[in-house]
Amino acid sequence: MTDTSTQPSGKHKRSYVAVLGFVLGAVALLVVAPAVLSDFRLSLLGRFVCYGIVAVGIGLAWGRGGMLTLGQGVFFGLGGYVMAIHLKLADAGPSGVPDFMRLYGSGHLPIWWEPFRSPVVTLLGVVLIPALVAFGLGTAIFRRRVRGAYFAILSQALAAAFTILLIGQQTTTGGTNGLNGFRSFFGFNLFDPVNKRMLFFIAAVTLLVMLTVVWQLYRSRYGELLIAVRDQEERIRFLGYDPANIKVVAYVLAAAMAGIAGALFVPIVGIISPASVGVVPSIAFLIGVAIGGRATLFGPAIGAIVVAWAQTALSESFPSFWSYFQGALFVLVIAFLPAGLSSVNLLRGLSSRRRRAGTRTDGSEPPPPTRPFDEVRSPPPEPGLSGVSAGSEAGR
Repeated sequence: MTDTSTQPSGKHKRSYVAVLGFVLGAVALLVVAPAVLSDFRLSLLGRFVCYGIVAVGIGLAWGRGGMLTLGQGVFFGLGGYVMAIHLKLADAGPSGVPDFMRLYGSGHLPIWWEPFRSPVVTLLGVVLIPALVAFGLGTAIFRRRVRGAYFAILSQALAAAFTILLIGQQTTTGGTNGLNGFRSFFGFNLFDPVNKRMLFFIAAVTLLVMLTVVWQLYRSRYGELLIAVRDQEERIRFLGYDPANIKVVAYVLAAAMAGIAGALFVPIVGIISPASVGVVPSIAFLIGVAIGGRATLFGPAIGAIVVAWAQTALSESFPSFWSYFQGALFVLVIAFLPAGLSSVNLLRGLSSRRRRAGTRTDGSEPPPPTRPFDEVRSPPPEPGLSGVSAGSEAGR
């Protein structure tokens, strides 16, 4: 017999895998990428890392909570526009007005822009504004037990409405052109390559922090409740829990992560516009999560980064056909790996367990399998029924 007391349990094995994943991710992002990539490619990777932060929140809400969020671009845009407003005001000076307002408007600063001159208010707004909007929407939607495709349609309609609102505000949000032309980031010159690398490191560390937060949530009691709500919402309600509250928490956390990602996206890319926050970007976030594996810890972030990187590489090599490659990749992964690319390790683990089950610990071969009915014997006939049994056999 084997001594199972010295073998790590399944929970400990998962912890080891998670810690190993964190170490490999930190080495890849903080050591290998800056040493190998040029400044331009590193800036591109920083943008993809922002997408990965959004994907981590989607993995929490959709992968664990079952909420198909097709409107994460709204929260991404809220955080991005809050940061962009602060950067435009910082470039304009203590009492200045952004250049586009003098060009398209009356040259007067809207009153709701003034609080974002403060860096503290801006950092709080990046997190709290998307979280408060998600809290209001989530409470109104989940209290009415809206879920499934109906929730997905509502979130997508929210993204479309937000885009239309931004386009119509030419004098306050830049309209279709958005906000761009930033020169500094909290006093640091954005044209300095050293500061650009600093922004990449900030985005990479933020991604690792978000993964750590989500990992702790997955291991907690709340993580178990979130999965239970996804699989058996009515049963959870009968047990005395309110599924709406559990869903709202995940939805708010996903929105806050998207807001932080949008705030980091602005100084890295240098622009925020309605094209970056509408329906199409929201679906693109979801595609990356689905390809990576929505129910895993690292799958959503890896999928979002890989898909964005492939999109950029293919668009450079095949400008007219890259979208077809992207669609083919999505179809192939969903058709052959429904759980995403992360399911490759799962299938490998299942096959290894089957191989281990096929051999005994002493090296001998297992006995041949018995047929299900080999050991089954028909019961003896009850007294007085032998004639009926004989008659029935004769009748056959």
